[in-house]
Amino acid sequence: MSDPPAQHFTILYFASAATYTQKASERFPAPMTLADLFRRLEKSYPGIGEKVLTSCLCTINLEYVDGNEDALRSIVIKEDDEVAIIPPVSSG
Repeated sequence: MSDPPAQHFTILYFASAATYTQKASERFPAPMTLADLFRRLEKSYPGIGEKVLTSCLCTINLEYVDGNEDALRSIVIKEDDEVAIIPPVSSG
């Protein structure tokens, strides 16, 4: 994947998140709070919040972030950051 354009960040989708969005990745303008990102994803992909985001892990630049409401509002995604949405994976 090429570098994101200036003042953007990249979001990577894995497993059911990739299936739900039909994308492996996309770019969004920065800065943006994690809560704003989740709202934007819900607007673009209705139902993703309940079906994917409520149970997923999220990383920013390979560091896990806390998914509680305060953290979602306070964490700011900056230019060139890489966000990963990682749903739970079942093994069988």
